[in-house]
Amino acid sequence: MIQAPSRRDRVRAATTGEIKQTARRILVERGPAAVSLRAIAREMGMTAPALYRYFDSHEDLLTHVVADIFTEAGDEIYAAIAAAGASGGDLAAKVVAACRGFRRWSLDHRAEFGLIFGSPLPGLDLEHDDVLAECGRRFGGTFLSLIIELWNKQPFAVPAPEEIDPGLLEQVERYRDGLGIDLPAGLVVTYLRCWVRLYGTVSLEVFGHMKFAVEDASPMFEYFLADTAPLLGLQYPPSQPAPSEP
Repeated sequence: MIQAPSRRDRVRAATTGEIKQTARRILVERGPAAVSLRAIAREMGMTAPALYRYFDSHEDLLTHVVADIFTEAGDEIYAAIAAAGASGGDLAAKVVAACRGFRRWSLDHRAEFGLIFGSPLPGLDLEHDDVLAECGRRFGGTFLSLIIELWNKQPFAVPAPEEIDPGLLEQVERYRDGLGIDLPAGLVVTYLRCWVRLYGTVSLEVFGHMKFAVEDASPMFEYFLADTAPLLGLQYPPSQPAPSEP
């Protein structure tokens, strides 16, 4: 029988959540330089030293804030994929839903996007910090698991090892082995190609670098989907359209 959390544990969890929410709000509204323990404590009616009862350091707090952002973004993409499947969408519809979900979250959370996909906060190591690395892997898994599902159900053409630049092949195989998955290197290359296209397209829009030509980049995003679908052996638009954006 699982024991219910004590009142003390519930209060601690609520306070921890409030600290992270306050730090995120300051981060978004005023920028990274404004996120000090003193500023967070002041807004919460606490003393800065009291925050050390919940987080070991300023960097520890920011690590958990960024980890929460990664988790939130991944959850939204998972939800978009699930909604496409629940409405009868095929695998193409799920891929489109995942891409649109990532774009939607990114445009709705531009500051947060900059934190995890732009210049990282000083003192944070997204690659080697255990908490951040795990959340990053889970986020990446939203797309990777979808491509693996697609590969298992309807395999598509991928580069053979001899067709991949040797230097790239070595790096890709190391990355794949680090994930502990048994996939052709060419499939991993295709996954990375799709991610680079998606990230590049979305980041240009998030950071306002499309405005020199277009104010509404939605049609350009649809071109990205149409251009990328053949890499995965898919047709665009999908036979069962993904849920439209609100």
